[in-house]
Amino acid sequence: MIDLRQLREDPDRVRASQRARGEDVDLVDALLSADERRRSSSARFDELRAEQKTLGKLVPKAQGEEKAALLKKAGQLSTAVKEADAAQNEAAEETQRLLLRLGNLVHPDVPVGGEDDFTVRETLGTIRDFEAEGFTPRDHLELGQLLGAIDVERGAKVSGSRFYYLTGIGALLELALVNAAIAQATEAGFTPMLTPALVKPRAMEGTGFLGQAAENVYQLEKDELYLVGTSEVALAGYHMDEILSVDQLPMRYAGFSPCFRREAGTYGKDTRGIFRVHQFDKVEMFTYVAPEDAEAEHLRLLEWEKQWLTGLELPFQVIDVATGDLGASASRKYDCEAWIPTQGKYRELTSASNCNEFQARRLSIRYRDGKQVRPLATLNGTLCAVPRTIVALLENHQLADGSVRVPAMLRPYLGGREVLEPVAK
Repeated sequence: MIDLRQLREDPDRVRASQRARGEDVDLVDALLSADERRRSSSARFDELRAEQKTLGKLVPKAQGEEKAALLKKAGQLSTAVKEADAAQNEAAEETQRLLLRLGNLVHPDVPVGGEDDFTVRETLGTIRDFEAEGFTPRDHLELGQLLGAIDVERGAKVSGSRFYYLTGIGALLELALVNAAIAQATEAGFTPMLTPALVKPRAMEGTGFLGQAAENVYQLEKDELYLVGTSEVALAGYHMDEILSVDQLPMRYAGFSPCFRREAGTYGKDTRGIFRVHQFDKVEMFTYVAPEDAEAEHLRLLEWEKQWLTGLELPFQVIDVATGDLGASASRKYDCEAWIPTQGKYRELTSASNCNEFQARRLSIRYRDGKQVRPLATLNGTLCAVPRTIVALLENHQLADGSVRVPAMLRPYLGGREVLEPVAK
């Protein structure tokens, strides 16, 4: 959540942020009104409690009619105190409810607009000319079937649409990708983590996934738990309600976990293959830093993502995501999009988001610097979302006979294989 003092001091900036996101601007004024009621009712409660305490000291010393009058007034004050307490609690709850609906403040340099209004920061790698090579590229599903690596038909039979099996070399390829990603992250100073896939509502709400993203979340109502869509949730919740020391920062974690997404609102999109699925595995980078270091850390996360995709020898572009396509928690987000030959366009493989103090305030994660205690900043970045990475690898490194070249970086994790060979023609 944002700082209420910042809201009171510069409400126009918050209104502008909401407008840029395409979110409810009137929420800002409703929140300001609730906050004013909270503060005035709190002051009224304090005044009445002070008067009640003063009166309580006078009653034992009084006698006769004076004491009777004081007792009558004490009764009236007791009623007023209870009413003021209820009023301040109601106002505080309303303020908190509205505050949780408010998205993070958008960074001033983020391009304004919707999904297609991003700006391209840079383009890396070379797109292959398959026509010049003399063959038409197969899509990842056809390649996966030739390699005995992907089975979506049985995935649908067992679990429904957007589910799949990785079989044989497909399973080994996932394990290779995960191990290579964890190795890169560990070398960069990240602590590897295996995180829970089920979390309590507080963790899900605190990271911002029960607002605009709630429709994509799987909930187990009987157990009051949620299935995570990313290990970001568990990694953010890892230190909730804690006060860290400034000497511990930055803290960097690389979490591996299954991820679950309903993909609501994507009917008819990416229905072939494994690009958009309900369950997948992912290696996620998550960092805790001092707020003044957040922007520099954001660029570091992006560089680690670029290092990963360059090591996989994939052509990709880096985009600055537009305001209307940001998640509620992100003030700025960079996506790395790999070229998918059979689609003829770049598609998202990784994202790096700067959430500033937004999540830390909601989860009560603070750090102590001398005598000062304040919220820290959290950031997250995808290192490897497995299915989409497999899609990009198969399509970009395919050969005319349906085999697939293995990038040098992955070979040690695949028993030295240089090429994945078809098992079916």
